[in-house]
Amino acid sequence: MKTRLMGLTSVLALTAGAAHAEMHFNRIASFPVVENMAEGEDRARESSAEIIDATADGMTLVYTDSPLGVLGMIDITDPANPARKGNIALDGEPTSVAVIGSTAFVGVNTSESYTDPSGKMLSIDTASGEVTGECALAGQPDSVARAPDGSFLAVAIENERDEGLNDGVIPQLPAGSLQLLPLADGTLDCDAMATVDLTELAEVGPSDPEPEYVSINAEGETVVTLQENNHIAVVSREGKMISHFSAGAVDLENIDATDERGALIFDEAQEGRKREPDAVAWIDADHFATANEGDYEGGARGWTIFHQDGTVVYESGPSFEHAIVQIGHYPDKRSDAKGVEPESVTFGDYDGTPMVFVGAERASVVGVYDVADPASPVLKQLLPSGVGPEGYVTIPSRNLLVSANEADLTEDGGARAHVMIFEYQEAPAAYPHLTSAGMDELTGWGAISGMVAGEGGVVWAVNDSFYGYQPTIFKIDTTQTPAQITDAIRVTRAGRPAQKLDLEGITLDGEGGFWVASEGRTDRVVPHALYHVDATGEITQEIGLPPELMAVERRFGFEGITRVGDTLWMAVQREWKDDPANHVKLLAYNTESGAWGAVRYEKAAPETGWVGLSEITAHGDFVYVVERDNQHDHRAVTKKIYRIPAAEMQPAALGGELPVVSKELVRDLIPDLTATGGYVLDKVEGLAIAADGTMWVSTDNDGVDDHSGETMFFAVTP
Repeated sequence: MKTRLMGLTSVLALTAGAAHAEMHFNRIASFPVVENMAEGEDRARESSAEIIDATADGMTLVYTDSPLGVLGMIDITDPANPARKGNIALDGEPTSVAVIGSTAFVGVNTSESYTDPSGKMLSIDTASGEVTGECALAGQPDSVARAPDGSFLAVAIENERDEGLNDGVIPQLPAGSLQLLPLADGTLDCDAMATVDLTELAEVGPSDPEPEYVSINAEGETVVTLQENNHIAVVSREGKMISHFSAGAVDLENIDATDERGALIFDEAQEGRKREPDAVAWIDADHFATANEGDYEGGARGWTIFHQDGTVVYESGPSFEHAIVQIGHYPDKRSDAKGVEPESVTFGDYDGTPMVFVGAERASVVGVYDVADPASPVLKQLLPSGVGPEGYVTIPSRNLLVSANEADLTEDGGARAHVMIFEYQEAPAAYPHLTSAGMDELTGWGAISGMVAGEGGVVWAVNDSFYGYQPTIFKIDTTQTPAQITDAIRVTRAGRPAQKLDLEGITLDGEGGFWVASEGRTDRVVPHALYHVDATGEITQEIGLPPELMAVERRFGFEGITRVGDTLWMAVQREWKDDPANHVKLLAYNTESGAWGAVRYEKAAPETGWVGLSEITAHGDFVYVVERDNQHDHRAVTKKIYRIPAAEMQPAALGGELPVVSKELVRDLIPDLTATGGYVLDKVEGLAIAADGTMWVSTDNDGVDDHSGETMFFAVTP
């Protein structure tokens, strides 16, 4: 068998059916930063990749790791196979880094308290790890930028506020400032360092400027964002104020601004939403871009291009977020806050095309924009990043883009922090695999669980209980690239969104409707049940479990449903009370007689975590199941498709001895799950087999909650 990974030929600006391959960014590798720990170190500790840069030759990546208090390095001589270069321990918390040649200039926070901030600038030889220079700073550094000619550094001294004091409202002294630190032949010149006073500029908290991010253009002019103050300043290399102005506000329409309803509904508005920009990057001598993440009062969900005189040249509004919605990366639990939270913005020129890269922290996506016309940027791609992208570095000389993703979810059993490497190459775009971009209405989606193949290249899929107030059956056209969601059928009772469902499986009823399986959870009054749903989405029949099963049930119930004649087969994810270790039930329900029965299936015994079933699909002379563990990234072991002879699927009566079916390995999916350069996603949940034997596989992105949001949807063909 071979894998056909369905990729992206167009997001917004690209045209399908081009006569020749176009240039695109595709991810080629992921590096878990925990691998930079030395042998014998406690790898259960949190580690992170936050701000990242590269040596001048583009061969070594250098990043800050705040939780460990180290500067990490990665060898990318072969970018498709990044290798550890280890960590350099620092006395304090590294907050930002800029590299000139092979010297890393690292801002280190040494503050004792919010009211007594302090910090230092270190110069470090990345080849030897030796600290070659040190300057005391005026306070807590938050961002460091290098002048393009290497003549000086700009440092944003934030002196951040205590968010637990007065609800985080400023002013909270001492004030922040901007420091300009000259370099003499690449060496820190501490005595010549200048401090630029930024007080009394902003309307918001004028006595307490809190600089967030800095960038320096070819003229030596530094732009600095004052996020909490919703203000921007431009300063000359001599430290003189060139201009300063409010970052302003944006009117947002067609957004989801309500949390805790488990539904993607984009019919709300927010007027006068302050931009409160985080990162900033020059795109030429006169224009810079801001990522409008927001802080305690704002967050405009997009990005902006300003002229340095304060004129708004371009405003994305909600368009960036809308594009993210369509590829299934919208973080619904952040709806009442700041949505996708664009936090980072980076510039690079690739083959003569000026590009801005906008990173959405909560959506774990980077948008690639052509900014040849600053007044009319064109969205070219959306790339999947790791969880919580914080920093990016462009390496045009090697056609590389790199993201640093700060979230380390090890405490909750999730993915570790990763650095991801993308290459600008003459090839089709590999992501997204699935999109709703062609629909008439803005349609969000996520948490895809069960699937079933229909006719004409159609796959039907359901979402799970993450969207508890919007259970949905999605119609997917797999003949397009990327695969297109063409319809979203809401599952209803009496015309209203059906409640108390956790849809984990779907199959066709043979008459234009569906059977769906809901995984129960008794402690939340969610029943283990089967539902018949008509073509409009209305539930027409509900079937609960018989007493024999209710007496032994546990919360890990139905994961998939398939139909063989009049019999529905459901896979139970994990052992119930009466199951031997590492054995689960395949339950049968006859839709004509109402009789229940079962067989047992032996699954792998895990060394770590658990292994369970997540899908069941009948095709030809076999019944296929997906067997997976709950492990992510380099820790994953079991992500496999097995098949069971249909002749062995003879259900025995409940309560007695159940036969154990045999199984045959069809495919180990781990190579497929890493084929696009990412780490192994834990939840392989969907398997649909078309009439010609093509197997469509999908992953569940958990509604982009403590997850990268990435959904893989690909075909395995004979």
